[in-house]
Amino acid sequence: MTQAAPAARPLATPTALAFSTIALPLGALAVAVAVYLPPHFSAHLGVPLATVGLAFATVRMLDLGVDPVLGLVMDRTRTRIGRYRVWIMLGGPILMAAVYALFQASSGIGAAYLIVWLLIFYLGNSILSLGHSAWAATLATEYHQRSRMFGILAAAGVVGAVILLVIPIATAHVGMDPAQGVRTQGWFIFAITPLVVGLACLVTPEQVVRTAPEHFALRDYLSLITKPDLLRLFLAQMALTLGPGWMSALYMFFFTDSRGFSAEQASILLLVYVVAGIVGAPFTARMAMRFSKHRTLMVTTTAYSLGLCTVMLLPKASVAWAIPMMFWQGFMAAGFDLMIRAMLADVADEVRLEQGQERLSLIYALNALAYKIAAAFAIGLTFPLLDAIGYVAKDGAVNTPQAITGLEMAFIIGPIVFVMLGGACVLGWKLDAKKHAEIRRQLEERDALYAEAPILETFGTEPAIAVPPEGRG
Repeated sequence: MTQAAPAARPLATPTALAFSTIALPLGALAVAVAVYLPPHFSAHLGVPLATVGLAFATVRMLDLGVDPVLGLVMDRTRTRIGRYRVWIMLGGPILMAAVYALFQASSGIGAAYLIVWLLIFYLGNSILSLGHSAWAATLATEYHQRSRMFGILAAAGVVGAVILLVIPIATAHVGMDPAQGVRTQGWFIFAITPLVVGLACLVTPEQVVRTAPEHFALRDYLSLITKPDLLRLFLAQMALTLGPGWMSALYMFFFTDSRGFSAEQASILLLVYVVAGIVGAPFTARMAMRFSKHRTLMVTTTAYSLGLCTVMLLPKASVAWAIPMMFWQGFMAAGFDLMIRAMLADVADEVRLEQGQERLSLIYALNALAYKIAAAFAIGLTFPLLDAIGYVAKDGAVNTPQAITGLEMAFIIGPIVFVMLGGACVLGWKLDAKKHAEIRRQLEERDALYAEAPILETFGTEPAIAVPPEGRG
């Protein structure tokens, strides 16, 4: 007979908040790369629209194989300071170098410069985001704990995005032009990255569960690719990245040239959209704890799409009318990634029960492929599409009514279609709280057989949790 290892208690809120700070630069970068950098390259540095789209699409395609390799290596990593901690410490400097090169780039750069530094950027971003998500899943092992943990992470990411959005508004008030505002955003991300990496690595505990002896079995990895639940989440991630990403790529063009807002007003409205996520993320987490993750995802995707239908009904250049619509959109969008990451962690537990091996990092890596493919299409399709319909992105350009109409149709139809598809992917989801509780019970019984000595302590003060000797087989 074996005794189950005790279920881990929820991570203390101060420690969870410290750990979540890694999401600050990641959240800021998500907005910067989706909304500000591509137009900055074309409008301020003189890089043609088609070249920018080609560079992003090329990098995304080249980058597809990085995450699975990272996931395989992370799952097999064993060091004295932990599995994920060492990767977080490695990813920070790589990301910082790329942020400097991209945000402080000068006029005259070409496709080669963009491709090289975007590749380095996405490598650093992948290491940090993959390590952060996988580490978070080990810190919260119970079904509802995961909604809380990923809700905190999502809220922290929103805070990072909010700070990033405030920067161009503030720089405009002190007389800086938009290009200087983008460079200031880069300096903010560059400065905050080493601070949050150091804080999280110093205070966060890490537990590496000992499993059966590690072996490479190709059939195990093939089973991940063909596992129905992972396929559904893969498709949902693609759709829920492509929808908002498509909209983000066209946002500044649409709100300035179609709806008549100034660049500063558009940034304010985008700030409203992102700030709404600070409220929306914890609300979505709480809703998931009551009604389940998959139902919550379907509700938020439907509500988001309905809200986007109203954008063309609002008066042009009216900030007061646009604010409620943007708040609604941001409130609902905050739950997309949060729910998918929490559901992936549940599926990873099921996989570990089936295979007897930790595949958490690899599962997040495979799902990251969906994000990267969709992100590549978001810019790689929309920018050449604008070029094809005759839209001119340069500062001061005057576009034809036909080009503006094409911009409007692209901005609205694509996001609605893809977001609704994302919600539909989890119809009939079976891995609910009851089923997951049974999976965790069986895992805890089996983990007792392989229980290590006390887990790796933090560098801070929070005590680690050890499996009692009588729980070992």
